[in-house]
Amino acid sequence: MSFVKLLFLASLGMIVGVAAAAQESQLTLRQAVDLALEKNPAVVSSRADVDVARADAMLGRAALLPHVHFIEDISIGDDAVYAFGTKLRQGRFTESDFALNALNSPSPIGNYATRVSGTWTAFDWLKTENQIRGADLMQKSASSSSVHVDQQVVLKVVHAFQSVLYAQRQIDVTQHQLETAQALFQTVQTRVTAGLAVESDLMSAQVNVAERKQERFAADGALDTSWAELEAVIGTPLTPRPLLRPIELRHFPEGSLSDEIAMGLKARPDLRALNQERSAQRESVRAAKADFAPQINVYGNWEADRPSFAGSGGNNWVTGVQLDLDVLPLAKRAHLAEEQALRRKADAQVSAAEQQIRLSVSRAHSERHTAEQTLDTAQAATAQAAESLRIIRNRYEAGLTTVTDLLRAEDAQRQNQVDYWRAVYENAVAYAQLLYATGTLTPDSAEDLQ
Repeated sequence: MSFVKLLFLASLGMIVGVAAAAQESQLTLRQAVDLALEKNPAVVSSRADVDVARADAMLGRAALLPHVHFIEDISIGDDAVYAFGTKLRQGRFTESDFALNALNSPSPIGNYATRVSGTWTAFDWLKTENQIRGADLMQKSASSSSVHVDQQVVLKVVHAFQSVLYAQRQIDVTQHQLETAQALFQTVQTRVTAGLAVESDLMSAQVNVAERKQERFAADGALDTSWAELEAVIGTPLTPRPLLRPIELRHFPEGSLSDEIAMGLKARPDLRALNQERSAQRESVRAAKADFAPQINVYGNWEADRPSFAGSGGNNWVTGVQLDLDVLPLAKRAHLAEEQALRRKADAQVSAAEQQIRLSVSRAHSERHTAEQTLDTAQAATAQAAESLRIIRNRYEAGLTTVTDLLRAEDAQRQNQVDYWRAVYENAVAYAQLLYATGTLTPDSAEDLQ
């Protein structure tokens, strides 16, 4: 009895393990999106752009801090000026060093110098502050652009994922049609043997089977291509290929065009990035204007000189304030003109982007509405074609119509099935395109498309 129990438990464990493995091998649209946002090269590149912009912002703030340098210098020479000055700095100058021979032809002298120097821009008429604000805005622009890249990748994943689902349905349709054609061939063959049909009917049925086989092979190829496209947008191979839940009929909410355009102008991250770039460019113009004003710098230097590394010697220091004014700022005038031109370009880019968003939202809204209507029409046509095929098949079995009429009805029913699943696919893609156009396509919203 215990052996039976152990066998039962082992079998149950194997069943649970197989079920768990099957569950793990499934891939949802949200999982595909999350994987693409981690692996897709475009996403990785946009993240790097954000890091670069963040580093640039940190670099701009470094201009507010003093620049301090530490230098350890070792030198030797018999240059007259060098020897004279070195002895003075070392504190070893004596009365005998004033001899003409010692001044004109000094002996080689070595020096170990330790220097600490620093400079600090005390005031530059807010030039640095303007540059820092501009760098901060460019960092925000890079982040907004990264969000836009994410949305582009999500849209591509939705396209590719839905394409795989549609290709799977095509295989189901073509396989069913192939089995139906083979069954019809058997029926016609039986009727020919019984003298109820002519030999040409059998040949037509054979041609029909061959055509359905070709469609089945083409469906396999289309599925492989769709999987390759999905793997490309995700950024990594999916081996073994996971299971996907079959495509299903979905109806999505429909809003007004004016509200969707307003949402697009408010939520689109690429437009937000352009606005932030324009603001950054305005800061660049302000910084270029401030560059004409005088700059006040503070500097200081301390130096210790000695004849040997561990020996004693002299030390000195100097500090001061410097006023720096460019009295012939021709290069600065050209730089200001360049920054002003870039500002006008940024204004034009924002205006063009707003117009493009209005157009893309309008187009997406129209395509979304058309896709919904096409879906309703295809759904009704599929039901009608199925009923028509049923009637004609009954008439053929009763000898009231020809095999040609039956094959024509099957072609119509098959095409309606293809059109129906195509409409289901295009309806989901059109809704995703509308979400993208309005700037609201996120991993969470994409999850509603499956």
